[in-house]
Amino acid sequence: MKKFLPVWLIGLGVTLAVIIIPIAIFWPKAAQAQDDPWAEVPERAVHTSHADIIKGPLDTPQQVTQACLDCHPQAAQDVMATTHWTWESQPFEVAWRDEPVTIGKINQINNFCIGSQGNQKKCMTCHTGYGWQEGAEYDFSNALNVDCLVCHADTSAYAKGEYGNPAPGIDLLAAAKSVRAPTRDNCGKCHFDGGGGNGVKHGDLDESLYFPTENLDVHMGGQDFLCTDCHQAEDHQIKGRMVADNMTIAPQEQVACTDCHAAAPHDDQRINNHTQTVACQTCHIPAMAVEDPTKVFWDWSTAGQDLPDDHYTYLKIKGNFVYDKNFAPTYLWFNGNLSYRYLLGDTIDPTQPTYINKPAGDINDPTAKIFPFKLHIAKQPYDTVYNYLLQPITAGDNGYWTNFDWDNAFRLAEAVTGLKYSGQYGFAETWMYWPTTHMVQPKENALQCNNCHGAESRLDWKALGYPGDPMEWGGRFDNK
Repeated sequence: MKKFLPVWLIGLGVTLAVIIIPIAIFWPKAAQAQDDPWAEVPERAVHTSHADIIKGPLDTPQQVTQACLDCHPQAAQDVMATTHWTWESQPFEVAWRDEPVTIGKINQINNFCIGSQGNQKKCMTCHTGYGWQEGAEYDFSNALNVDCLVCHADTSAYAKGEYGNPAPGIDLLAAAKSVRAPTRDNCGKCHFDGGGGNGVKHGDLDESLYFPTENLDVHMGGQDFLCTDCHQAEDHQIKGRMVADNMTIAPQEQVACTDCHAAAPHDDQRINNHTQTVACQTCHIPAMAVEDPTKVFWDWSTAGQDLPDDHYTYLKIKGNFVYDKNFAPTYLWFNGNLSYRYLLGDTIDPTQPTYINKPAGDINDPTAKIFPFKLHIAKQPYDTVYNYLLQPITAGDNGYWTNFDWDNAFRLAEAVTGLKYSGQYGFAETWMYWPTTHMVQPKENALQCNNCHGAESRLDWKALGYPGDPMEWGGRFDNK
């Protein structure tokens, strides 16, 4: 006689199967998202050596590009559709202008070297194109001027020189034979040295990241990440955009911690509650410019004097500087976009700081989080009659760096920028914010409760919109 299991036992087994099988299937991926930084990183393709593929002679950089296009016919067109080529955003509308505007290095100013329109000789060292000429319109449709080598050649074999061209003495055939997938060396040549030198601009990107330790950057040092592991590319469109050159950036175009990590990755739910209003970077990047100093103040008004020139405190061509290192960021609400970006010709109040860019978000914005920034302050030239910031011509035979004549530099710029110059100028204070997203520290170095709460808090709670420290009045981070 057969014996049958009790109905209740069969039901229990079915119930447990319904619960346990999905956990068994999905739990490993969830755990990986938290603990394995490689789980969501695409496998790097095996690169094909070009040493025996590229044939010479290659006498001009355009010949190099043509050799690349013989096998990669769409590559140049792809590059020409990116902001690495255009240096300009798509047109968009802003409330204070009647016509759509664009933002980018090609047509707007910052508070570092002021603008590329005044210094094509040096600024274009970081442009992905060849053949710039002073005072001439650049042909953005010429595919043969796309510089494939700047991103793909071994940096020991290739370097950029003036007006975007290869540096003198470069063996173009050897450089072309060395091409590979981009490394930190390729990206760093421009992004580590932006603004005029190592670490000048960003505060979280500098030459210490070529060979970082884990304590400097847990991804690049601890896990040997390349830039392209996070800033992934499709058709040369590289994920991750900078708000200095855009007003609004779609979330899918950005790199986010949650691309690889869980949204609530901590064992302690009290910490997970913070992630709804505090960016991961706020706690995990406790300091910027950890190894190499970064510029925090630039005074153009003192340029042109015959003072001791030591690069870090004074340069005759640029004025006085202040550098800092291993310091806490500035904290603001940030939803990934800008509420304002100074546009060439916007009027200013010279008695108040002028924002070159202003991160969007506040305590009432459900999409904003408290985020770390580097704040760079400058004194830069403006027209005292028209009350707008001026872009001088600095480079070239008759630029400011040749004759140290501001008046002449502003008159030269009229034809380039289209801005009238009244003949009278002064210097006004400007502020510019740079989001801090690199130099992520190991979790052991993350901020602790008393770094933000209590008498030694690094946060200005009232400036952030709170009545005071939430620990003192019972506020919660998961409910602004």
